[in-house]
Amino acid sequence: MPMQYDINRPWLSLDEWQKEYIKTEKNCFLLCGRQSGKTTAMSIKIIESALKEQEKCDYLVIALTERQAYNLFFKALTYAETRYPRNIKRGRDKPTMHEMTIKNAQGAEVCIMCYAAGLTGWNLHGYTVKKLFVDEAAPMSREVFISVSPMLSVTGGTMDLASTPRGKEGYFYECSLKDNFEKFYVSAEDCLRHDKEFLNSERKTMSEMEFAQEYLAKFLDDLKRVFSDELIKKACVLHRPDGIQKKDYVVGIDLARLGADFSTFEILDCSDDEHVRQVESIITKKKLTTETEDKILELNRHYDFMNRDSIGIDAGSGTLGVSVLDHCLREDSLKRKIVAINNRARPYDKDDTARAKLLQEDLYNNLVAMMERGTLQLLNDFDVIDSLKSVQYEWIVRTNQKSRVRYFGRNTHVAEGLTRAAWLAKDKRLNIWCYY
Repeated sequence: MPMQYDINRPWLSLDEWQKEYIKTEKNCFLLCGRQSGKTTAMSIKIIESALKEQEKCDYLVIALTERQAYNLFFKALTYAETRYPRNIKRGRDKPTMHEMTIKNAQGAEVCIMCYAAGLTGWNLHGYTVKKLFVDEAAPMSREVFISVSPMLSVTGGTMDLASTPRGKEGYFYECSLKDNFEKFYVSAEDCLRHDKEFLNSERKTMSEMEFAQEYLAKFLDDLKRVFSDELIKKACVLHRPDGIQKKDYVVGIDLARLGADFSTFEILDCSDDEHVRQVESIITKKKLTTETEDKILELNRHYDFMNRDSIGIDAGSGTLGVSVLDHCLREDSLKRKIVAINNRARPYDKDDTARAKLLQEDLYNNLVAMMERGTLQLLNDFDVIDSLKSVQYEWIVRTNQKSRVRYFGRNTHVAEGLTRAAWLAKDKRLNIWCYY
């Protein structure tokens, strides 16, 4: 049985490593399995450190996306509101989504700021901080740390990095080899809050390497990212257009499973002969299938998907998308436009007599190829970038079975939608047959 734990007051049941980390004043490196308490420990340390400062200074809390950064910032604010409400400045300096000010017993004021780092960290230039707290640091590019590290030079400040691992690459991994960090390694199996039966179930449903990375907090050579930082930087250059124009649009849809997953709708403009451009990325959460069907109808009205096979949906055998697809096929406005991408057979000859099943590997290879050639430009959007960064692959090799590549990640929803949209865009741009 997991230990008794109040999720609203986690400071009442801290692990020994959390207590030790909170008291550590030098640079800290936290490599943790999923839901092992790293964000909780870091949020408490932010406030406890601010209460000890002897003079006015600034702290900075960052993550790749605003949602991730605010998650850490909000936990710190919740802790301060509960334990030290009188130390939070109010009135004109009251807490916002990006800043709060702590006034301690020494009379020192500490401004704690919260921002997304983005792809390069360029938007963070100009700050000088005493402490830097970085959550989910593994997917961040080297450019981010080149931007933020000088902030600590003048103050002699410290940096705390926390993340689950994503392979043996990148700045976060390199910090695990440095001597100037106090290191904390936390496996989910050592966390008393985890239900052992749940972990055993996860071990059975995940590959050995994926489980080792996500729950055992191990850097692994055999897990690789699909989209490199350089490729993402090259492709993610667009801003959302001001309005919807008369264009040739396609949409790739990744549907959530029942529960907490996200559904995404990735819309591409295929009007240009030279470039396919992403114009919108929409994320919904915890929606009924009827609400998802209504969303598809709404997007069809707004974007007027004019061509056949312009709405791509994941509707493989046994998936939630099957029922959504069935209902959409009954709608006159959708039935000639919607197609099940991941269960689609593709022709190998012009007479449509030789066919092969479309694989996930084909979808990802096509998306990567279009990004590499520069024929696909994507939104410079935190959710798009974070999703692309999260996609990893591993080769599954088993005795007497054909080897296959497997794609996975904690936040692949947008990327999955993009693979389907890009496949539709490719089909619209190319109608070439090779005779031999």
